[in-house]
Amino acid sequence: MPANQKKSEEAKEDKEMLSEQEPDDDKDQDSESKREKNQEQPHMTDEDIEKLNLSSEKAKYLMKKYEQQTGKYAIWRETITKEFKRWLKGEKIYTRDKERISLYVADDTKEEWQDFINTNKDDFPTFSELIRQGVNAFIEASNKTSTELSKLNPDTISNISHALKEPLTSIKGYSQLLLESDDYKAKLSDHVKDTIKNIFDQSNLLENIIKNFLDNIKTESNSYDILLVEDDLATIRLITSYFQSKKFNCKGVISGAKGLEELKRGNPKVILLDIILPDLSGYDICKTIKTDNEYKKIPVYFLTAISASEVEKHLQETRADGYILKPFNFSDFEVVFEILNGKAK
Repeated sequence: MPANQKKSEEAKEDKEMLSEQEPDDDKDQDSESKREKNQEQPHMTDEDIEKLNLSSEKAKYLMKKYEQQTGKYAIWRETITKEFKRWLKGEKIYTRDKERISLYVADDTKEEWQDFINTNKDDFPTFSELIRQGVNAFIEASNKTSTELSKLNPDTISNISHALKEPLTSIKGYSQLLLESDDYKAKLSDHVKDTIKNIFDQSNLLENIIKNFLDNIKTESNSYDILLVEDDLATIRLITSYFQSKKFNCKGVISGAKGLEELKRGNPKVILLDIILPDLSGYDICKTIKTDNEYKKIPVYFLTAISASEVEKHLQETRADGYILKPFNFSDFEVVFEILNGKAK
């Protein structure tokens, strides 16, 4: 085909395409028909798209029409977008106002939703905006929940964690037994094996969720002056009440392990430590504290019924700051008050 004739054909085609744009105001055409006509898509082949001259009036018209319909760019960085190519082929393109979740509902529902959006754009947020609002609300609620949980007693959190994990341990154990034991494995069908394997996997997953959620809750730091590690509850009540009457807070725990755990959360000014405890030796606990760079400067005083001569043998190796013997007089705590009042030498 001669060049002049080809150019003439392209001009004619562009003219025909331009004639599809909105008619002049003096033409009597139904507005609904205009809208439907404007929504029509071309049905081009890959070869047609390849030959499309992006600088031609036809291409400019198609790009404008595509962008009006979808709200998306036809050209990005001087390249035709994939969605524009799909649109040129006649495939359906979802606009920015449509949330992807709408793809999973019936077509008539999608159309109803989209009509509502088009009619009420200025009065109601889009689905995307609603989802963003929902996510922000969830984050805010999660932060609030985390703050509330942080106020729980550590023992309460530990009990909740144990109550949730214990049944899972049994489920996991029996599931693993059924899957690995030769006595049971051969008797199970493939379907049953798959079901048990799924139960085992889901139990592991749930256990990790519980662990990550509960075990990582940061409890609020406890503010107190004295940490008392003592296995006798009556002694704990007596000493804590005494210091409370003197306007000082005393935190009592009944085992060495709990004492070390509490030390990580609190920042006591002085530690009163029993030597004979149900789990750990007070001597070993003192060594642990005094060899830790974070806690070694905290004064530690043994509170014990062991003889003075026996305790003094261990003062150097444990680096304890002193001791108070049971039964004690309240005047024996004068050294503790000196530390609390900043008068200790």
